[in-house]
Amino acid sequence: MIVRTLEEIEDTDADIKTENWRSKRIVLAREKVGFSVHETTLYAGTVNDFWYANHIEAVFVFEGEGEITDKATGETHQLKPGSLYLLNNHDKHQVRPKTDMRTVCVFNPPVTGREVHDENGVYPVIVEEEEEAAS
Repeated sequence: MIVRTLEEIEDTDADIKTENWRSKRIVLAREKVGFSVHETTLYAGTVNDFWYANHIEAVFVFEGEGEITDKATGETHQLKPGSLYLLNNHDKHQVRPKTDMRTVCVFNPPVTGREVHDENGVYPVIVEEEEEAAS
């Protein structure tokens, strides 16, 4: 059994901070459970273009409001506490928080915590080495 708190993750290498968002990686690939879980805050007034070409992501909004646009269709959906969006087709999307928006994100395959968005907003697939997973 693994039990973690967000406080334990703050200011570690599992706490990723950018100008537009902050993501606390709670469960990572090294746990070998087939998914990763993150608590991510997207900052009010930012424009965030993402495309997870190598991952499926589910996002549950539990605080704040904003909107998401499917970049392929132009369709926009309002987001508020209780909203969930699932990027089941590796959808290119844009998220625009109206207020700081706190979310819980689940990725499959799991991320390692070392991924960086490329120029298209894509994360590469990084596989944990057995030695790293054991530590």
